[in-house]
Amino acid sequence: MATQVQVENALLVKARASGSKEDCMALYDTWAISYNQDLTDASQSYVAPFTVAQTALQVNTIPNARILDAGCGTGLVGEGLTRGAGNATSLIIDGLDLSPAMLKVAANTGVYHTLTKADLTQPTALPAETYDIVTCAGTFTHGHVGPDPALREFIRVLKTGGLIVATILDEVWVSMGFDTEIERLVAEGLVRVVNIELTDYRKGWDKARLVVLQKTAIA
Repeated sequence: MATQVQVENALLVKARASGSKEDCMALYDTWAISYNQDLTDASQSYVAPFTVAQTALQVNTIPNARILDAGCGTGLVGEGLTRGAGNATSLIIDGLDLSPAMLKVAANTGVYHTLTKADLTQPTALPAETYDIVTCAGTFTHGHVGPDPALREFIRVLKTGGLIVATILDEVWVSMGFDTEIERLVAEGLVRVVNIELTDYRKGWDKARLVVLQKTAIA
C-alpha cells in the first residue's frame, strides 16, 4: 500500500518565515478567507485552537467569565469556547489581532463581544485587571510574537487569580526564550505555573507547549 506523503501548507510556511509584522499582516490579509479550511482539514489537522478552548473551559470556575482571545485570527478559539460552554455558561469574549481581514472573519462568527486591531509585539491600550482568562493559540510561533512584552501584557490585563492558556510552538520554546521568560515571571512573583505539557499543535506535523499560568500579583 502506498504511503500518503504529507504536504506542508505553503502559506503557513510563508507565515512562519515572515521577516516583519508588516509582511505577516499582509499575508494574513490575503489568507483570511481560506485560512480555516486550509489548516483545519485532514491534511494539516490544526488542533491548537480547540485544545486551548477546551483547556480554558476546564480551568474556568467563573460562570460569566470575561475572556481575551489574543491573536484571535479567524475566531477558532472563540468558536471553540462558545461551542464547549453551551447554554450553561455565558462567556464574554473579546478578540485582538493584527490583521483586519482576519478580524472580519472572526466578526462573522458572532461569538465576540469586541474585536480590536492590535500588535502583540507592543503594549496594548487595554485597561489593567479586566479579564478572567487570556487565551492565545497559533501566535507564539516562528515569524510572529515573542514572549516579551506579550506575556507581561497578558498578566497586566488579567485580574489577580486570572489565567493564561496558550500554546507555544515547541520549536521556539527555547530559541525564542519562552522558557526563560516564564521562569523570570515566576521568580518575580507575578505568576505561578499551573501546568505546562507537550501537546499536538498540528496532529502529525508539530508539537506545542500548552501553558497554563495563574496571575498571583499585579504586574
